[in-house]
Amino acid sequence: MRSPLTWSDDERRRFVDDGVLIRRGLVHGNVLSRARDLVGGWLTEAYAPARLTAYTERSFAPELEEHPALLALYQRSGLAELAGDLLRPATPAPVTRAQIQIRLPYGAEQPVKRMHVDGVSCPHLEPSDLRTFTFIVGVVLDGSATADAGALHYAPGGHHRMARYFATDWVLGQSAQTPADIDAQDGTAFTAEPGDVVVIHHLVPHRVGINTSSTPRVMAYFRVHHAQHRDLALPALSDPWLEYPALASLAHPGTA
Repeated sequence: MRSPLTWSDDERRRFVDDGVLIRRGLVHGNVLSRARDLVGGWLTEAYAPARLTAYTERSFAPELEEHPALLALYQRSGLAELAGDLLRPATPAPVTRAQIQIRLPYGAEQPVKRMHVDGVSCPHLEPSDLRTFTFIVGVVLDGSATADAGALHYAPGGHHRMARYFATDWVLGQSAQTPADIDAQDGTAFTAEPGDVVVIHHLVPHRVGINTSSTPRVMAYFRVHHAQHRDLALPALSDPWLEYPALASLAHPGTA
């Protein structure tokens, strides 16, 4: 029996500093190929171009979000273990659905979001709605490993700036998602191959770029919630480590 997957001490410190962790080639074999083929088949047979904006704002292939082949990316790859390891001794809530995001090739005219954090002041939500989570896990299913191929872009360390913003310059219900200095950033591109995984703290601002390659960039995302996230969601916006008991002492040395 193999040992459970965990994060190293260096990775934990990197997550505290950057809010981002990457595992190359974590998802592979049948788990990866079945999910990739499922989404590829949907894109060929069921994609409705008239719904492109709705897909981009929410999810492509929404009818597949609970499909076992997609959930296996999280449940059967070691990702569930790694998610639990970040939150220990707290526990994550069960992950029951996937979100699929596709950046269409050849520079397709597709909505492009500016730097943002998910679930706060979103244009498709009521201003007072919070649809936040603790962190997000992204799995690359298909696409070219270049920055201009629809890659996710993120602001390393941006969770520190966003926590200050939410503590001092933001109130629930306002429309602005990020301060001007974050909004102006291009971010660091997640250049990755199929099977690579990225874990991003909820407060790390991110955006996605246009895909100028010849291959769709396909990502499966899983939103991970601390088991008590419903009660912690609002204060967690200004306290990045409220939901991470094991990392709080790294973020605030001497306070444990």
